[in-house]
Amino acid sequence: MNKYLILVVEDDPPVRNLITTTLKTNDYRFLVAANGESAILEASSHNPDIVLLDLGLPDMDGIQVIQKIRSWSNLPIIVISARSEDNDKIEALDAGADDYLTKPFSVEELLARLRATQRRLSFMTAEMTAADSVFTNGRLRIDYAGGCAYLDRQELHLTPIEYKLLCLLSKNIGKVLTHTFLTQNIWGRSWDNDIASLRVFMATLRKKLEPEPDSPQYIQTHIGVGYRMLKVE
Repeated sequence: MNKYLILVVEDDPPVRNLITTTLKTNDYRFLVAANGESAILEASSHNPDIVLLDLGLPDMDGIQVIQKIRSWSNLPIIVISARSEDNDKIEALDAGADDYLTKPFSVEELLARLRATQRRLSFMTAEMTAADSVFTNGRLRIDYAGGCAYLDRQELHLTPIEYKLLCLLSKNIGKVLTHTFLTQNIWGRSWDNDIASLRVFMATLRKKLEPEPDSPQYIQTHIGVGYRMLKVE
């Protein structure tokens, strides 16, 4: 089974079936969404590796879906659309899409685009692994290999969940991580009780990390959405 998880966002059943059958035949894991709202929920809940996105969705334009996902994630988005005008392609790419495939398309071309995106992901992962074994942001330093975090060269005494939260935020610096994404990555699920627990752990982490909790430097709250680690100069 291919390790990559693909989110297929397509409201037309025949096209959706063609894409999912192609993915299944080539051993990809996949999720499906038939509208924009479901696509945003699936993307935030499961953090797929690649999104295949139709623009003509019943509840919102695909451009809005791109913009929503880009507000918290840089995951690759390949548009698959019947819109073939240059202006449509430019608008989607400017909104944050990584690639654009026009309908009707061949299965071979879709697979080639996926392979090209996978190569970019593998290259980026290898670069991050080599360069980012130690994370530094202002006075904060995280030694991922050693499993330790330091503030002003003093080790922070963190619980396992606090440390995991800190690592998730640091590895996605500048991005808003939703409550659902964080709870899924910490507990493997997202229930109301988990979100309440998340707030408690985030509060205790901040007490240890922020010298002035009322004026946070490192972790910013996005009310009703999630949290983001800020880049400290």
